Amino acid sequence: MERTGNLEAIREEMRARANRMELVERLTRLLPEDGWLEPLKGVAFIRASAPKGPIHGTFSPAFCVIAQGAKVVMAGEHTYRYDPGHYLLTTVELPVVSQVVEATKDEPYLSIRMELEAALVSSVMIEAGGPASRNGGDVSAFAVSPLDAELLDAVVRLVRLADSPGEARVLTPLVTREIVYRLLVGEQGQRLQHVAVLGGQSHRIARAVAMLRRDFDKPLRIEEIAERLGMSVSGFHHHFKGVTGMSPLQFQKQLRLQEARRLMLVENLDAATAGYRVGYDDASHFNREYKKLFGEPPRRNVERLREQAGSE
Repeated sequence: MERTGNLEAIREEMRARANRMELVERLTRLLPEDGWLEPLKGVAFIRASAPKGPIHGTFSPAFCVIAQGAKVVMAGEHTYRYDPGHYLLTTVELPVVSQVVEATKDEPYLSIRMELEAALVSSVMIEAGGPASRNGGDVSAFAVSPLDAELLDAVVRLVRLADSPGEARVLTPLVTREIVYRLLVGEQGQRLQHVAVLGGQSHRIARAVAMLRRDFDKPLRIEEIAERLGMSVSGFHHHFKGVTGMSPLQFQKQLRLQEARRLMLVENLDAATAGYRVGYDDASHFNREYKKLFGEPPRRNVERLREQAGSE
């Protein structure tokens, strides 16, 4: 009996190794140069030939798999590292800092990112028999878990469809539903459920995140948000940090500063105007907060980013 189990484990390991090798081969061919490609709707492939970052940005709900290399994502006070043996799941749109930490010219970082739409998750959840529970404690918006053989197999089949546009139109929805199903019945099922299920604190925090994103340039009124969610102020603070890894004020601050940097880079606004546009009345306060987040004053940071973009 033990020998049979050992043989099965060896077969699973060989299968996983073959799948990872296939992912690397296909992604290398589809992405011969560093960059980003979306060959299937809601599915993106990424390549980097050297460590990259830290990069400030926003992560929307997604399932992320690495074929080669490694990456670190920092959300609030938490840091998540994942590699070919693990996947990253994010269920709420949050400002983050990400960094490719393992990548070389010979063995570039290669990854797959599949968007997770609430309607798709809800549909698969209902078809699978509904959630295990409509309640529960806080579930943070990010998680890293081992990538099991069945889930990896589905990811490989999804990537194969990038070479077959005719089949992709029919099969992509089926394979993405399978991936969502395997996530729901796997280690992170409860985390995914809390995005789609009405009820539970995580769903309320998802609504709060949407409010804060919409009104990031307006004064933060915690009492008003908590009341709209039917929560106490202390309860709102506690659950918000449990899901996002940061306080509402920290969350709003990151949104404001990221938007200010975009305004300076894309619309050529000066620092004072960009700061005012995102809700800062005091230019010196804006400059201090900007330097604290990005490591250098606004003007110097934007000039450096433009120089980097020009040299690439």
